[in-house]
Amino acid sequence: MHRLRSRRPWAVRAALIALCALALAGAVADVAAREVLAERNAVAVGELPREARDVLDRIRTGGSFRFERDGVVFGNREHSLPSRKRGYYHEYTVATPGVRTRGARRVVCGGPRTAPDMCYYSDDHYATFRRILE
Repeated sequence: MHRLRSRRPWAVRAALIALCALALAGAVADVAAREVLAERNAVAVGELPREARDVLDRIRTGGSFRFERDGVVFGNREHSLPSRKRGYYHEYTVATPGVRTRGARRVVCGGPRTAPDMCYYSDDHYATFRRILE
């Protein structure tokens, strides 16, 4: 019985390697694009709502927080923020005047708890983030 073999197995391997490289390059470009967007949409601390500035002060002083879930690990499952090891990001609720629940506003910080490397602000429950410029 005659076996079908590729006369150029190297060509098939090269094509597979090229496809994998393109997929990886696309993923890296997507992450880079999100980081650029977060930087472009940056917000200065002074432009944040008063409640967000209060949360940042509490983070830096290790102070008490109003909501039970403040300080929990933010999983970044949607990869909206730069990729880091699990446990790098922590989320904090920014109170919304007139709203009894946690509302939609959050500050997410990465790095050491009281001296974060970077912080982001979201006013739409993680749909978008703006890098907070100190």
